[in-house]
Amino acid sequence: MFGFTDLIGLIMSAFIILPVVVFLRELGYLITSGIFGVKNPRVTIGTGPRIFKLGMFDIRKYYHIYSWFSYDSIKKKSRLAYISIYAGPILTNLCFALLINALLSNGGIQSFHTFWNRFIFYAFYYILFDCVPMITVNGKPNNGMIIYELLRYGKRVDYNKEPFIPSTSEVEEQYQKEWRKEVRRTKKK
Repeated sequence: MFGFTDLIGLIMSAFIILPVVVFLRELGYLITSGIFGVKNPRVTIGTGPRIFKLGMFDIRKYYHIYSWFSYDSIKKKSRLAYISIYAGPILTNLCFALLINALLSNGGIQSFHTFWNRFIFYAFYYILFDCVPMITVNGKPNNGMIIYELLRYGKRVDYNKEPFIPSTSEVEEQYQKEWRKEVRRTKKK
């Protein structure tokens, strides 16, 4: 039966655990892309209007729904570089999940046991849906599909002409256009 403590757990999962897992996932892109020399990296957490931008971190109003990583160019273009960048989020969540699991099983962090179990659950949830090669709802390949195609064919084989990871400059330009449009629309009311 779903009780009050379950409701608290659900709220905690949706507004604390899930955003942290998503942030760690995006951090995986950032770490691996830094190794291969990307220019102008940005981690965008959430969707909707921007709350604030601090350096390369762009925080949006609906922070727990969607996030993405972008950059303008990469110094070391190679199949290994692209595979590593797309494997970064998977490996980052896997490392954190295994570390927390090891700490739990060895008595390192016994307080908030349920919290940490949920954290591990969401980390593996993202790992699973990042690893299994598939085309997502918006018609784009997930990380698993991109890695599979790069390993098997040496390139992207779907016919979607949009880049795997969008350009930070283009994303910012698109955001500014949408923001100006919204400002004009609200002024007319």
